Amino acid sequence: MIEVRNLTKSLPNGRKLLDGISFKVNKGEFVGILGPSGAGKTLTLRCLNGLLKPDSGEVIIEDEKGVGHDICKVNKRELRRVRQRIGVIFQGYHLVKRLSALENVMIGRLGQISTLRSILYGFTDEEAAGALEALGKIKIAHLAENKTGNLSGGEMQRVAIARAIFQMPTLLLADEPISNLDPSSAKVIMKLIRPLSETMPVVGVFHQPEMTAKYCTRVIAIKDGKVIYDGDPKLSNDMLVEIYGEELSLIEQQEHAVPPPLIATN
Repeated sequence: MIEVRNLTKSLPNGRKLLDGISFKVNKGEFVGILGPSGAGKTLTLRCLNGLLKPDSGEVIIEDEKGVGHDICKVNKRELRRVRQRIGVIFQGYHLVKRLSALENVMIGRLGQISTLRSILYGFTDEEAAGALEALGKIKIAHLAENKTGNLSGGEMQRVAIARAIFQMPTLLLADEPISNLDPSSAKVIMKLIRPLSETMPVVGVFHQPEMTAKYCTRVIAIKDGKVIYDGDPKLSNDMLVEIYGEELSLIEQQEHAVPPPLIATN
């Protein structure tokens, strides 16, 4: 479980970037956060994993024992421990391209082993087998030895998901995980993420209302730093207009865009 209580964040000039953000996500839920550019979606997500400290408010995250921790108030050592169990899938993958897919997955647990061990001998055979199993869960175990830099965007995002699975998190955050992907690859990634909510809360930032309507169990809309909607992922046209305003026409154009035809070369 993760519970966000009255998060606020302001610029030095007093302008509020987050203005009383509150919501709760339980295991079994895949929650998509929507909103126009600059609404505060990514800022909210950064507060959820401790990368950004709000001016006020609480972010309560349950650990593997069901004990809640307010990551806005814990010390650096405790924050590091809690973040070890928060899996994150990034828009830009955040993979080491010169390493293999398997090695990138194992990096997910680097923060859970001692510095001395990581320097002397790294991961065990048992951990390598666990990383391979994580790749198998997302159907790319056959790419385990491939250099990550040689993979497609969709394959790299699958490696990132496997890395999060291998981390054995109690919470999964996804920061625009399908923004760089073609529609077909985006659907595959959403289909892979959704079942993960059966074992942990999953919260993601998205720009594609049609995807959150199909794959998320719930949608939260943020505008001007405030939650203006929290409920059914299938949004009405009126609600979409309220959320996005002038941006809605651009989003609809992107949804119906047809990829350019391939040009054959001799």
